[in-house]
Amino acid sequence: MTVQHVHYTVADHIASITLARPPLNAFSIAFLDEIIAALRRAGSDDDVRAVVLASDIPGMFCAGLDLDIILGSDEATVRAFLNRLYIELWDVQAKLGKPSIAAVDGAARGGGMTLAISCDMIFAGEKASFGYPEINLALPPAIHFAHLHRIVGRYRAFDLLFTARTFGAQEALGLGLCSRVVPAGDAARQAHEAARAIAEKSPAAIAFSRAAFHREADRTYTDAVARAVDDFCALATSPHAQEGLRAFLEKRKPDWS
Repeated sequence: MTVQHVHYTVADHIASITLARPPLNAFSIAFLDEIIAALRRAGSDDDVRAVVLASDIPGMFCAGLDLDIILGSDEATVRAFLNRLYIELWDVQAKLGKPSIAAVDGAARGGGMTLAISCDMIFAGEKASFGYPEINLALPPAIHFAHLHRIVGRYRAFDLLFTARTFGAQEALGLGLCSRVVPAGDAARQAHEAARAIAEKSPAAIAFSRAAFHREADRTYTDAVARAVDDFCALATSPHAQEGLRAFLEKRKPDWS
């Protein structure tokens, strides 16, 4: 029997998509397919006027990709995963036709940042933490090259991506990486409150205005994301990346020689 790791419900014109893949909500290809399918379902449901994406795991939003996807894999496998995370996820969000809100009430790392940033708003619990750890594993944070500098500025983006440091909700708010900081444990509830406020407005006006907003904000994103897939694949199967992944799993310092 296939285990479902995404819970989907609709109430008051709001689709709730809840991630539940213990312990870290790490992306497998099947898990990512479930998330994309849930977003498509919300997009095609005329009764849904807003979407809230949250986690069912305390202290964890999403840790990013399951390292088994890359460790020992060939480029075709890595590319198939990235086509989902970088291209399909962004495409389904762009065509959603209704606003989506990420409720981040725990840790978001790497691909978890990609998932959160694909939404229109991010509500962060005050104890949430964020980070781009890819470079620690000799992997390029390639998708974030396409958009992070537009959000936080060139120099701050370089700092976050190349030091791979973690940072908290208040810093994320100051950087423009989240919409609101709310009390710990309250992100999903407050995201639903905002979604209800949106659901009360004209669905036609929201859909039209959101499409126009995305068109103006993401003019060059499509080209950039295609390059990001190529960049990640070029490094992910290299000896240094494979060593970085093994060292992380074995809890030792990597040998870059």
